[in-house]
Amino acid sequence: MNNNQQNSKTKYLILILSAVFFLIPMYVLLVTSFKDFDQVSLTTMWNLPTTFSLAGFTTALKKLAPNLMNSFYLVIPATLLSAIMGSLNGYVLSHWKFKGADTLFALMLFGMFIPYQSILFPLVQFLQSIGLYGSIPGLILVHVIYGLPITTLMFRNYYTEVPTALTEAARVDGAGIFSIYRYIFLPISIPSFVVVFIWQFTNIWNEFLFAVTLTSRPANQPITVALTNLAGSQVVHWNIQMSGAIITALPTLIVYVIFGKYFIKGLLSGSVKG
Repeated sequence: MNNNQQNSKTKYLILILSAVFFLIPMYVLLVTSFKDFDQVSLTTMWNLPTTFSLAGFTTALKKLAPNLMNSFYLVIPATLLSAIMGSLNGYVLSHWKFKGADTLFALMLFGMFIPYQSILFPLVQFLQSIGLYGSIPGLILVHVIYGLPITTLMFRNYYTEVPTALTEAARVDGAGIFSIYRYIFLPISIPSFVVVFIWQFTNIWNEFLFAVTLTSRPANQPITVALTNLAGSQVVHWNIQMSGAIITALPTLIVYVIFGKYFIKGLLSGSVKG
């Protein structure tokens, strides 16, 4: 056995051990979610369930169903709005140069590095002043604004690959700024829209800080906040808690399963270059 083969086997062994290490929590999550409460304990956490039960899923879904719908009401419009606005921003900033365009783009990118915690107090006061505090529309507004820097960056980098000669030819033919976007840029933007959709959907769905801070009533809280309330105050029903975690994670998993191959194509198309 030469050194190259030995090194390859060592690398594969390290990768397999790393994968097993990261999959152990998933194993515990799955086996616990299919157990009855009387089978759940620290001593039996590694054991498969003696009888498979869906009671944990039934109870968790019953408790989380309203909040699950809240998350969909939040994520779908916030993702679509931030994607559309990011696409328009990227198009203008890449092919319609104007004075101060580069400065504006730099300031927008700076928004990605502003910590959530630093703007919570003024954000709460602002939402209260416009009557959106504690509501799903208020959360949508926040996520759209916070998503604009990254979506603008993705689309701008994607549109820079489009030859400027194409835009100039359309302008010579009398096409306006929106006509060029509609008939030239929008039809070729599907890969970038897929990347942005997956990115925004995942980030907004899993976000917790804004969700718990900007929603004052449990009826308006997304599922990530409701999941923490499943623990209870004294006795933790771990089978229900684990089932709730799986239910919470399923939408993002389904999105990746359906759009995963398009996500890779979008990345390779240059939508996150730079």
